[in-house]
Amino acid sequence: MNRREALKAVSVIMGGTVIGANTFLSGCSVEKDERVNALFMESDVTLLDEIGETIIPTTDTPGAKSVGIGGFMAMMVLDCYEPKHQVIFTQGLISFKESFNKQYGRDFPEAKPEERIAFLNQLDKAQTETTLQNKDDPEAAPHYFRIIKELTLLGYFSSEIGCTQARRYVETPGRYDACIDYKTGDGAWAV
Repeated sequence: MNRREALKAVSVIMGGTVIGANTFLSGCSVEKDERVNALFMESDVTLLDEIGETIIPTTDTPGAKSVGIGGFMAMMVLDCYEPKHQVIFTQGLISFKESFNKQYGRDFPEAKPEERIAFLNQLDKAQTETTLQNKDDPEAAPHYFRIIKELTLLGYFSSEIGCTQARRYVETPGRYDACIDYKTGDGAWAV
């Protein structure tokens, strides 16, 4: 093979690589629901964002969705929960999707606010009953909606928005006041 033939071969390989890459990438565009981590897909995080926003909606302060609560929950469940609790959470999320779709004929993110609240109230009642039934058994598995509620509150109130906008916050307090008068309606202090 001489130099001219080698250059032709390299250009064919490089051209084939570029054309092949485009073909390969266009084939990948069919899959829109990408994996976020080992347990959750992008659609799961979107659903968790919407559930969190229904629990802590946007009012005069940003809601849970604005702090990326879905991503926070996905990260916490993967990194901090035992495998048995990961299974409870992921299976519960599947059950959530199926039950909501069966009851309302649409997915949770497309539902009306009243439907979302009614469904979450049903789940909250179920998780309260489960918690009360298992109150004497420390090894009993928690209801998945309890985990969602706890992670929503933890993620929101430990975020910058939760600490600085939903709670009272003084960046540099300057001095320690042991007793401060409480006025009805005042928010809790950020710690």
